[in-house]
Amino acid sequence: MTMPSDSPIREILLATDFSPHSQHAARVARDLAAYFRARLHLLHVVHSAGERVAAMAELRKVAAELQVQPVVVAGEVGAPSQEIVRYAAREKVNLIVMGTHGRKGLARAVHGSVTEAVLRSAPCEVLAVRLPEETGARAPVPMSAAARAATRRCLLCAQPSDDSICSPCKARIQAEAVERKRREMQSRA
Repeated sequence: MTMPSDSPIREILLATDFSPHSQHAARVARDLAAYFRARLHLLHVVHSAGERVAAMAELRKVAAELQVQPVVVAGEVGAPSQEIVRYAAREKVNLIVMGTHGRKGLARAVHGSVTEAVLRSAPCEVLAVRLPEETGARAPVPMSAAARAATRRCLLCAQPSDDSICSPCKARIQAEAVERKRREMQSRA
């Protein structure tokens, strides 16, 4: 799977809270960064400056586990949704990838949704990634490499695909990025 070097996605931001949802989103972000040959930014937002050192150490561990280059790790202090949006704007990020818990009803009202707040105010496209078991996909079962190759699925839509990202999802991502760029250019004119 190769991507043209003139891809509209050059900077991808993974906003992480180190939860299992974020760990899954990290793998998606890594694969997208590899596909688009984009730089991956790892960001964690803490509530106080004292938490920042531990967060940066954890981000470096995540970066090492993902084995992706180039990568930027950053820790910000403040309200998570605001800092994610601010970082994306400052670093000219083209795509934000976030894990989402998919809360509904009272749980959503009580806990709020950082992902939803980012979706409303982000300066770029946002990909909200749920755990496979939350999308109805079956839990992974240990299998041989040949069996795995025969059951490959798109990371975004979970449809059968020989590539990590199926052609319709690739086209949708590219179209969304091009449309956003077109709107930006029209608003500047």
